[in-house]
Amino acid sequence: MRARGKIFVISGPSGSGKTTLAASLLKDPDLRLKLCRSISVTTRLPRTGEHNKRDYFFIGEAEFKRRLKAKKILEWTTYLGYYYGTDKDFVEDRLLRYEGIVLCLDVVGAMRLKRMYQKRAVTIFVLPPSRKELYRRIRQRSSSTPEHEIAGRLAVARDEIKAAKDYDYRLVNRDLTKAIERLKRIVRLNLPDNYED
Repeated sequence: MRARGKIFVISGPSGSGKTTLAASLLKDPDLRLKLCRSISVTTRLPRTGEHNKRDYFFIGEAEFKRRLKAKKILEWTTYLGYYYGTDKDFVEDRLLRYEGIVLCLDVVGAMRLKRMYQKRAVTIFVLPPSRKELYRRIRQRSSSTPEHEIAGRLAVARDEIKAAKDYDYRLVNRDLTKAIERLKRIVRLNLPDNYED
């Protein structure tokens, strides 16, 4: 059976709303049976309320490195000493079963998947309406975060925004309702029309 689905990769700086936008696709009555969410692999332990195979695939570091060596991880990163990645077998399985799989990835991971899957991957970069608004959102989300950390996040965001030109679509999240509708239009436009098994 030939893989039929598309890979929708959504990126954007912290505070852009990418996670909220991605979640909206999976709640839409017309799209939720056509799309699925990618579940990342991680070496960190589950937090309270998290479940294996629902929130993440929780595995040991040795197993993660084994999969990396076997080229079973499509893209990966480290954060706070833990590995996070996208499992190749999971994605390939979902591409056979769904019309699309939705991933929220950083710029490096998004571009790696774009190179690997080329015509099958659709990349979407979510932009804040302005730097001032981005600052407000980051500050609102992290009221106890020191100013120097917020400045660091803004610096990272500026670097990420420079990569927006390399994406298939750029979506400005000025008004959440309108941004959700535009994202849904982008996805519908790119869903496969027919399949060959």
